[in-house]
Amino acid sequence: MKKIILGSFVVLMTIGAQDMQAQKGKSKGTQLIDREIFFGNPEISGGQLSPDGQWISFMKEYEGIMNIWVKRFDEPFDKAVPLTNSKRPMMGYFWTYDGKYIVYAKDENGDENINVFAVDPMAKAAEAGGVPASRNLTPLKDVTAQINMVSKKNPDVMMVALNDRDKAWHDLYQLQISTGELTKVFENHDRITGYDFDWDEKLRVVYKTDEKGNTIMFSKEGETLKPLYDFIVTEQAYIAGWTPDNKQAYLVSNKGDLNLSTLHLMDVATKNITKLESDPKNRVDFGGLSLSDLTHEILYTSYTDDKTDIVWKNKTWEANYKYLKSKFPGREVDIASVTKDEKKFLIAISGDKYASEVYFYDVDTKELKLQYIPRPKLKAVEKDLAEMKSVRYKSSDGLEIPAYLTLPVGVPAKNLPVVVLVHGGPKGPRDYWGFNSYAQFLANRGYAVLQPNFRASGGYGKKFLNAGDLQWGKLMQDDITWGVKYLVSQGIANKDKVAIMGGSYGGYATLAGLAFTPDLYACGVDIVGPSNIFTLLESIPAYWEAGRAMLYGMCGDPNTEAGKQRIREASPLFSADKIVKPLLIVQGANDPRVKQAEADQIVIALRDKGKKVSYLLADDEGHGFRKPVNNQAMFAETERFLSGILGGRYQDGMPQDVAERLMQLKVDINTVKYEPKKDFKITKELPAIAANLKPQTINYDFKIELQGQALPPMTMTRTISQKGANWIVKDVSKGAMGEMSDEAEFSPSFAIANRSMSQMGQSISMSFAKEKMTMNAAGQQMEVPFTGAYLSDGAGLDMIVAGLPLAKDYSLAFEMPDVMTGKAKQVTLKVVGNEKINNIDCFKCEIVSNDNANDITTLWINPSSKMAEKMIQVLPAMGNAKLTIDKK
Repeated sequence: MKKIILGSFVVLMTIGAQDMQAQKGKSKGTQLIDREIFFGNPEISGGQLSPDGQWISFMKEYEGIMNIWVKRFDEPFDKAVPLTNSKRPMMGYFWTYDGKYIVYAKDENGDENINVFAVDPMAKAAEAGGVPASRNLTPLKDVTAQINMVSKKNPDVMMVALNDRDKAWHDLYQLQISTGELTKVFENHDRITGYDFDWDEKLRVVYKTDEKGNTIMFSKEGETLKPLYDFIVTEQAYIAGWTPDNKQAYLVSNKGDLNLSTLHLMDVATKNITKLESDPKNRVDFGGLSLSDLTHEILYTSYTDDKTDIVWKNKTWEANYKYLKSKFPGREVDIASVTKDEKKFLIAISGDKYASEVYFYDVDTKELKLQYIPRPKLKAVEKDLAEMKSVRYKSSDGLEIPAYLTLPVGVPAKNLPVVVLVHGGPKGPRDYWGFNSYAQFLANRGYAVLQPNFRASGGYGKKFLNAGDLQWGKLMQDDITWGVKYLVSQGIANKDKVAIMGGSYGGYATLAGLAFTPDLYACGVDIVGPSNIFTLLESIPAYWEAGRAMLYGMCGDPNTEAGKQRIREASPLFSADKIVKPLLIVQGANDPRVKQAEADQIVIALRDKGKKVSYLLADDEGHGFRKPVNNQAMFAETERFLSGILGGRYQDGMPQDVAERLMQLKVDINTVKYEPKKDFKITKELPAIAANLKPQTINYDFKIELQGQALPPMTMTRTISQKGANWIVKDVSKGAMGEMSDEAEFSPSFAIANRSMSQMGQSISMSFAKEKMTMNAAGQQMEVPFTGAYLSDGAGLDMIVAGLPLAKDYSLAFEMPDVMTGKAKQVTLKVVGNEKINNIDCFKCEIVSNDNANDITTLWINPSSKMAEKMIQVLPAMGNAKLTIDKK
């Protein structure tokens, strides 16, 4: 079965169980539930049946972290054996279609540089008490792997996209799981953002996004890409699947006059598009499409308003679903796993005030058997869990805002302290009905919890989604503010005891709420929220480049005066003097989206103004906390913080490891420093270059190290010759990787005129003019503009650098064309000292990218010969590969 699920950017946090500690605060009708029951590791989770149904895998704690375990289906769970010993929570796992491997993905301490791993579920551990060996299938540093297709026709194959060549764009590779062999099948030189495969596992459609954020779908016919469908940055469209004959695609789109996303059939050959269906109630976007892997027919579609409605297309599946719903009234039934014959299932049963349960279900026999309860201690306190209700209210401009309200159990819904819990995103994610660990935890502590789906939340139509553009801190914030006013008007909220809390965009909304409506809230908890939209936009990961136009559309374009003004107005940092209520800030040091600088800046601003601010910083987390000990520590501090201001209950005690971790997370705000990014001024004109070129041939040793492994040594020969008045420098390397050549042509004044490179039949040519470079590669031409003086790397660079007026502490800022990204990068050349190389006293020069300290070229310049005795270049786009060239 193929199930399409729309993802979102939200803070991910794990949950779990621990015995009760001491309690403080007045009891109000329910027992205080131990925070570890909410935020510690579950006993068992993530169960999956093997494709043949003979085995079951699941997640269970191993040395404090949830890892993969496996057992025969007919064995008890205590007979299971661990398969992995990851020190970092995983981002997901699955069985290959033949059951030979389990594949999983994880990053390093929250940096979101994801590698893909495989382990043999039948393998034995090498030593007692250990686990079988896992293999890293994408062993590259600073690369974010994306799995695009997992083959069923050849289960040993996956299609993965890697940004190893160019950090901003992902190339497509075929990955053989058994050997780890990666074969590039599509090199991305044209802003491709997605790849789509049909039932025959053929690459049929690619998505390209231009600098304005507009997207064109291209059908792939042989080696030719033909325009198929396009939509602008404020619209959304994607292919959700294919008809059984692969001739037509299921297209979900809100293009043009459509407000709600709608399911269509699109004939790829003729481009003819036919509407299939949209929300029968005309309220929300198309939600999901489920297709059978066996028959390739549609099983059902779904739509999520306050809750999810399913529109069944297959009578047999509908009958089974209704049978299961009858067994669990008032709760949701979801398929967690299915065998490849679609006869046996793991069924997850959940609800807003219920601990989840997982059952085995046999379609033929109707056997329904409990497999496990992820949190049995939560099950034991279900009577103290709270109902989540849907509410709607009007914002400042009359727009209706859908929201969820969770009220504490056992007390009247009158004059309550409130926590407004704001979700992340903002464009696309939303809150959903169901069990929410944050909401239940806070309700158990005595707070009413409001979760507003403010404008720009996903699922409510294009107009609602785009109504948030340029409204950060304005109408989007009003949508939250008017939620508080609604609760006050209903008599539910004590207007003097309202807190705001959230992660990611919700963290921003917390800061904005305290800064722009300082009288509304009594305090705030900001989890990985941006404080300065200027620095947020400057520091987005390279592989978010396709979404830059959308970000500018949401927040403002920092390259325009109007955009700068809008960003400054919306950034809480510049209104820090207006924040008068206590603030708790939580940050992951490795967050690639909202970097630590966002927290540091607002902490410093508030500290220096004598405001009350507390700071938790985790050195092993990224965009949100995923390790249970960190979560428990964070929420221990959060509930203590809220209780002291709002008066709710809190659990005073905590396990020793949590207490110790909390002490480690706490930051002395007096020690916080922030170094703003330097504004490098690029030299407008290079000084006169006194290079010493003359016809000659020079030999070098050439070495490449990749991921700590040295490739077989190579040799490089440099030939210097004249072409009329111009000079030609040609470097030719030979070795196990074949022959590589790099040739540069310089004018009589030693300005770069042309450059060409070739390797393994691939060629790149560049021509240079005063303010730009034109590059031709793989049949594509692009222009790279320069804003000032520039040099080209590659052949002859060391001779041009040697011609500069080098001296102690000499430095020069200029630009260089980056062949990997097709852009100009700003660099700084510095003479960092003198070293003897080949018994010659050389200037040691470093050329470092102003945006990436790992992007560095080191040259040891012989001042007499005016060329390098040694050169080392580090290539971040190749996993920090190191090239070393030594003159013989």
